[in-house]
Amino acid sequence: MYSEKVMDHFTNPRNVGELPDANAIGQVGNPVCGDIMKIYMRIEDGIIEKVSFKTFGCGAAIATSSMATELVKGKSVEEALKLTNQAVAEALDGLPPQKLHCSVLAEEGIRACIADYYKRNGIEPPFEIESCTGHCETCAKNGTEH
Repeated sequence: MYSEKVMDHFTNPRNVGELPDANAIGQVGNPVCGDIMKIYMRIEDGIIEKVSFKTFGCGAAIATSSMATELVKGKSVEEALKLTNQAVAEALDGLPPQKLHCSVLAEEGIRACIADYYKRNGIEPPFEIESCTGHCETCAKNGTEH
């Protein structure tokens, strides 16, 4: 069963669509369930001024994308990098265990977008992007199993 917040972010997603003036774009996907998230950001002076997403996937994937963009909007890049999949799931008042991988994808999408921003500015990202494979060993690295 989904929480009211999950249903709200699924039926009324925030920050949907391409961002024409994006200076950072990240895309992640899960080959097992088929969810694909594309995150767009406009970062100015280290602050995420604008953020949006396009997600192909289930309701939980859309809801976690929506919530993740809400959680990083207006934050510094450094603050956004601290966003965890657990924080996304908690902000949605939880996710069913079989849908926790969606919160992992949302975290990874934010990180992939910031990695793209760094690369566009000639900076090697100080972190690695580990994509969710849909297998619990990957999520266990992040302290979450699905």
